[in-house]
Amino acid sequence: QWDLVCDSAWKVHIAKFSLLVGLIFGHLITGCIADWVGRRPVLLFSVIFILIFGLTVALSVNVTMFSTLRFFEGFCLAGIVLSLYALRIELCPPGHRFMITMVASFIEMAGQFLMPGLAALCRDWQVLQAVIICPFLRLVVWYLIFPESLRWLMATQQFEASKELILQFTHKNRMNTESDIKGVVPELEKEITRRPKKVCIVKVVGTRNLWKNIVVLCVNSLTGYGIHHCFAKSMMGHEAKMAITHNFYADYYTMAGIALASCLAMCPVVGFLGRRGGLLLFMILTALASLLQLGLLNLIGKYSQLPDSGMSDSVKDKFSTAFSIVGMFSSHAVGSLSVFFCAEITPTVIRGGGLGLVLASAGFGRLTAPIMELHNQKGYFLHHVIFACCTLICIICILLLPESKNQNLPENIPDGEHYTRQPLLPHKKGEQPLLLTNSELKDYSGLHDSAAVSDGISENTTANGMKSM
Repeated sequence: QWDLVCDSAWKVHIAKFSLLVGLIFGHLITGCIADWVGRRPVLLFSVIFILIFGLTVALSVNVTMFSTLRFFEGFCLAGIVLSLYALRIELCPPGHRFMITMVASFIEMAGQFLMPGLAALCRDWQVLQAVIICPFLRLVVWYLIFPESLRWLMATQQFEASKELILQFTHKNRMNTESDIKGVVPELEKEITRRPKKVCIVKVVGTRNLWKNIVVLCVNSLTGYGIHHCFAKSMMGHEAKMAITHNFYADYYTMAGIALASCLAMCPVVGFLGRRGGLLLFMILTALASLLQLGLLNLIGKYSQLPDSGMSDSVKDKFSTAFSIVGMFSSHAVGSLSVFFCAEITPTVIRGGGLGLVLASAGFGRLTAPIMELHNQKGYFLHHVIFACCTLICIICILLLPESKNQNLPENIPDGEHYTRQPLLPHKKGEQPLLLTNSELKDYSGLHDSAAVSDGISENTTANGMKSM
């Protein structure tokens, strides 16, 4: 329609670039806003504006207008994704958090599988854009039904709103206020006069352990989504001779099927090995697939050039395709688990900001795809080598993370700071653990010092009072 071919083909990649940049900025900004004003206001704001910008995209008259509106559409989409993710995590009990998150992932996969058929029915991209955006209207109805996160209200000391929400729950569930929640409302009424205490993500800089955990998960997310593009290009063909198919729908459903298989595999693996063990396993698979594809295939290529080797280029292509499938499978799991892991170990008061950082890192990883396409895949090998090295670094860093399986969510920064690293294998009887215990970690972080000071002050005050008597 806008003659985006030949010399103007690069504008298509700019449109992809603008959407991803909008997602990155959206995750960073809406995450901080969600910690400050709440999850529901961010959800409502994002839904209203994605309807406005999304429908306006369908009315674009040129590629410049299209790319600009796609930036704002990505910004609003980031707010929706982040607020819903935080609400799901804060609503579920410890044993069901991962299950509910995977159910949401399977629903997302269902939409991905339906998208090509929907595009074939609509035929016109403008009609397709309107059809995709209109279902967001139902989120406005959900905003009126679902309340604000009670966990966030309590963590930020908004006790008046917490009391109203608890009473609303008891009324809807026909509970007896005096017997079923005795002691809760009176305690809240005592604390109503306290001012709300809201925290910004920048407070993480002053912590000892929490910031390290978030940085490790950011690097994991960046590596997982970045190297996923390398495997996809190797399988689908950054060169014409390596393409496994020449059909868009076949390639699309192949990649979607690999993502679905990855989500299915995550359920038993994470259930058996836990969050850290599952992340470590999938990262090791990603590193092995990447290193074998870079190293072994190079050796196969040199060996096939020898006379009487009996090995053709087709064998090399088959090995490359196999390693690419394994790499896409495992890297997708790495990216998804990094986001979920961050949502569990980040305290409630800054969960939006922590999720925003990890999701923005994932956006930077995805951003490598249009950048490489803009450069006509120049530097593809170096790009893959860099991310392969990052996988090796991530394997070491994952061992520094705590295990959050069946653990309560941390509510404030001290709670998140007290998450201790547990060994991958349980201790044997009589074996002395080498890692710090919770009490030792508190001493190390200096939290007991302040408590000791306050105790000393109170003891001195009592002693002085006794002397005066």
